[in-house]
Amino acid sequence: MNSFVHLHNHSEYSLLDGMSNLEKMVAKVKSNNQPGIAITDHGNMYGAVEFYKLAKKYEVKPIIGLEAYCAIEDSLKKTNEEKSPYHLTLLAENETGYRNLMKLTTHANLNGFYYKPRIDKNILEKNNEGIIVLSGCPSSELSRSIISTNEEKIKQTYGWFSDVFKDRFYLEIMDHIGVPHQKEINKKLMEISKNNNLPIVITNDNHYVDKHDHEAHELLMCLQTNSNINDPNRFKFDDDNYYIKSTEEMWNEWSEIPSGLSNTLEISDRCNINLDFSKALLPKYDCPDNKSSMEYLRELTYKGFSKKFNESTPELIERLDYELEVIEKSKFPDYFLVCWDIFNFVNSKNILSAVRGSAAASLVLYCLDVTKINPMEHNLVFERFLNLERKEMPDIDMDFEDDKRNEVMKYCVERYGKEHIAQIITFGTMGAKAAVRDVTRVLDLPISVGDKLAGIIPTKVGTKIKDALEIEEFKSLLNDSDNKKVVDFAQKLEGTVRHASTHAAGVVISQDNLTDDVPLQISTSGEENAPPTTQYAMAAIADVGLLKMDFLGLTNLTIISKTIEIIEKRTEKDFDIYEISKSDNNTFELLSKGDTFGVFQLESAGMRKYIKELKPTSISDIAAMIALYRPGPMEHIDRFIRSKYGKEKISYPHETLKDILAETYGIIVYQDQVLKIAQAFGGYTLGEADILRKAMGKKIQEVMQAEKSRFISGSIEKGFDEKLSNEVFELIEPFAGYAFNKAHSVSYAMIAYWTAYFKANYKIEYFTALLNSSINNTDKISVCVNELRKTELQILKPNINTSNVNFEIISNDKGRVITYGLSSLKNVGETSLSKIILEREKNGDFESLSDFCKRVDSSWINKKILESLVKSGSFDEFGDRGGLLDSIERILIQINSITKLRNSNQSTMFDLFGEEVETPVNFIEIHETSTDNSQKMFWEQEVMGVSFTENPNHKKMMRIKQINEEIIVSLQQIETVDINRQHTFIAEVKSYEKRTSRKGSEFMIVKLELVDGSIDLMVWQNKLSEVDIWVHSPIAKIKGKINNRNGENSIWYDSAEIFSFEDQSNLQNNLKSQTPIITKEEYKPKMKKENSPIEEITNGNINEIREIIITLDTQKHSSNKHLMDDITRILLDNEGNIPVSIVVKNNSEKIKLNLPFANVNTSKSFEEKLDSIVGLQNVFYKH
Repeated sequence: MNSFVHLHNHSEYSLLDGMSNLEKMVAKVKSNNQPGIAITDHGNMYGAVEFYKLAKKYEVKPIIGLEAYCAIEDSLKKTNEEKSPYHLTLLAENETGYRNLMKLTTHANLNGFYYKPRIDKNILEKNNEGIIVLSGCPSSELSRSIISTNEEKIKQTYGWFSDVFKDRFYLEIMDHIGVPHQKEINKKLMEISKNNNLPIVITNDNHYVDKHDHEAHELLMCLQTNSNINDPNRFKFDDDNYYIKSTEEMWNEWSEIPSGLSNTLEISDRCNINLDFSKALLPKYDCPDNKSSMEYLRELTYKGFSKKFNESTPELIERLDYELEVIEKSKFPDYFLVCWDIFNFVNSKNILSAVRGSAAASLVLYCLDVTKINPMEHNLVFERFLNLERKEMPDIDMDFEDDKRNEVMKYCVERYGKEHIAQIITFGTMGAKAAVRDVTRVLDLPISVGDKLAGIIPTKVGTKIKDALEIEEFKSLLNDSDNKKVVDFAQKLEGTVRHASTHAAGVVISQDNLTDDVPLQISTSGEENAPPTTQYAMAAIADVGLLKMDFLGLTNLTIISKTIEIIEKRTEKDFDIYEISKSDNNTFELLSKGDTFGVFQLESAGMRKYIKELKPTSISDIAAMIALYRPGPMEHIDRFIRSKYGKEKISYPHETLKDILAETYGIIVYQDQVLKIAQAFGGYTLGEADILRKAMGKKIQEVMQAEKSRFISGSIEKGFDEKLSNEVFELIEPFAGYAFNKAHSVSYAMIAYWTAYFKANYKIEYFTALLNSSINNTDKISVCVNELRKTELQILKPNINTSNVNFEIISNDKGRVITYGLSSLKNVGETSLSKIILEREKNGDFESLSDFCKRVDSSWINKKILESLVKSGSFDEFGDRGGLLDSIERILIQINSITKLRNSNQSTMFDLFGEEVETPVNFIEIHETSTDNSQKMFWEQEVMGVSFTENPNHKKMMRIKQINEEIIVSLQQIETVDINRQHTFIAEVKSYEKRTSRKGSEFMIVKLELVDGSIDLMVWQNKLSEVDIWVHSPIAKIKGKINNRNGENSIWYDSAEIFSFEDQSNLQNNLKSQTPIITKEEYKPKMKKENSPIEEITNGNINEIREIIITLDTQKHSSNKHLMDDITRILLDNEGNIPVSIVVKNNSEKIKLNLPFANVNTSKSFEEKLDSIVGLQNVFYKH
């Protein structure tokens, strides 16, 4: 009976090129009764281990390979001719071949990458052992030689491969109708085979599993090439035969070359790889004095033990010896020594660190100073971290200051060698929402189609399109053919691997060269000198037995560290964070008030609410709240709080459980409690109980049934009745799925406590560090500054003479205050600022604008930097911001001129007179403008995200509140009113955003600004039609109810209208979306000198223009809230005799508004400015 093996297959790991899911691919050949299958992805081995395991599962022979890119000449050359490398199919014949493939693809990615990861013939020859070569597809060297009819090159090519690989070289033939020269290539290959006795093998270059996947694959190719299906020039496969064909199909198509078909079986028989997943490839720690790893670990542990504990108790010694025994039997002493070594470096460099996860349950790690948490103090279960029953490598997740993570990584590279350490790859897959939107785009359909469908798909992690099909509204949309087409294709692409990136934390360290066990590639992190990245993801790394660690950068540790630096600088004393009191009254008082902005893990609105109610009195309370505040256990929070204060009786299913559940008031909060209940009731060891916990979490029915029987029989043996045993099992079963790892909770609670401690006791230092942690994020800085303003602390506005690069603390007549960090301003870089501030520190404050121009270098500053500094108010002492901004170009010219003079080598007359003669500075004429507060606020928000100028509207809002206390103008009022009735609000309208609910309904979130902060206004679909009437106005009067969800307030809209503090002119009334009218008195510019130059008049005789008409379309211009401000400013700056009117278009209606106060003279500058604001087509000069 005929058979066949597919030897050229691209899985989804040929990113955005192959579409075959690995399991579907293997299942397909199993259903075809084909004995094996190869994986040959483009230039990588991403899927090799996963593929191998699946093939074994389906009892199909796995053949590991890759389609390599081979350089034209040399893989180290990066020239134009090397942009299109040859393709070559490589298969591993045995374990040696498998290791050589890893070395080849590592070289290609680390050294030979130029558009594609490339090997060359030299490196291939050096690593050819155990590799079978197929000559390749039409892009191979041999095929291209055939196409070019270069007989000498043809002979040279197949001759080289034949000489190097001997009987491991096959001529590869495939047939795809749309491929140019395919017939010609095949004919020549047949001729070469016949004349040179070289074997032929038939392949199909599969890119998808089934024939009907062809169209979906076309869409995937569109995603890769950023094109759409209607693009006539897009790259595409010209036939639909790139699928895994049955044996019958292959024999029917290739019956004239039976040897080419049977050779697939021959190759399959030759390829035999057995990957050993039982190995633990741990790095060997080099111990001193020829000590064994276990001896040295024991020595270090007891040395640390004597430092940590003043006296040893039998309980402590028993626990320590037990842990050491488990470590020894598990053969992990080197693992612990490597961890000790890393943290020994970290601690020596005073890098703040923490260990998250179950590792904090280890007394050994505590004694080694890896963890800072005493597991005995918190009753943590070691078996949750490591036990003999669970045959898994321990997992230690390490947190470091985020700006020091690279320092730790660098140490590891230097300590263990660059061939022994790498970061771990991770793969992004196409989620349900992304698939819907991507398919919509490549089908060339309106974006709204995808947005509507994606909007209904629930945002819950792991949600599939099939889940959305259960939603009636989603289902109803499929009656539309376009919608159905999108969803059908999206389901085919959903879950496909889309891109590779570097895992944020994963690091692997090996004893031998990594390329013996895992292929590598260049890191995608973008960090300079970053270690390479593995081509295997986390699961495959664990499978091959490599040591995986997590190095995480945690911003909160950086904030704490920077706070300590500031404290130490002020006090000139060392500060030991590990010596602070764990029962500090100020800290718990702060938490009890819910003042948790900036407190790790506790700053969300919902958490603030519960922390305020809980009023924690210990770190254990904080740990419990962190564990409870998640879907599932969250429903027990109220009971937990009531029980803590005796408002609800604490009950236990049985007295046996009292000791286990007492600390959490009878509620199962931690996984550790599940383990102890299984031990106390079911007779499990703690190691066995951990396996039970994992089984419960995975909800595998047959495993659960077996474990339940065991639990109940064990309970009965211990004297409990069957009914109670069932009740207890059913009690722990759901908790095992969502109960939290206690060691993890305690670790996080400790960091939370630290952040709360510093905020409570060193507030100004902590806020300064907090601000600097967000120096590049104006949104976060804005929130932080607003929170800071709720305290007694002061932060000064930016000032070129008092501010520095970062936020800093200074002392003035008001005490200790924070100066604004200038590098947080948009468009202002740290490098330029550092030079400006260094000049200031060296030679004193800048006394004037002229002084600034003389002393800075033109290479330090540009237009954007100067504009941001002016807009932020940094130059307010040198003049009004409006005038300074108008003079930016002249200021820059002046700086440039002085810099050139200073840098010139020519002697000037000023050099002759010595330093006492100042460098000449031309007078810079600055308009005496008077910029109003509204404009200043706008500029400050633009460059800082926060405003220091007093908001004139806030005073008016407070006056309204004094007149009518029922009107709400502040967040503080919201906290005190009845949320069950409707209220009236006066607020500034800051922004709005339309969204689509999970059910597909449109709604809008409007950001409102009250006098003491912002709040969201929710406008639901039934009210959306009313919004355009008021949402573009600066101030609105709104009616609605307050809604509190998880501790966060919002307003639910009922009605609204434009609000005006005083009667406005006709212009303001008709242009409802614009800012208040600027009066002539406010903005009339004055010159410092009377004889200012007059610009040339464009039209020669201004009397020829009788009127200027500006047309504004409300639909086009309403989004620009400062448009009228800008227009009025230009009109008033160019006072003259020509009347101006504005025509407002609103759909079919037109309203003409005369502006009697704004007659103008025209000039080239006037026309250019007006055209730039409203558009040339919207200005008509009537003659």
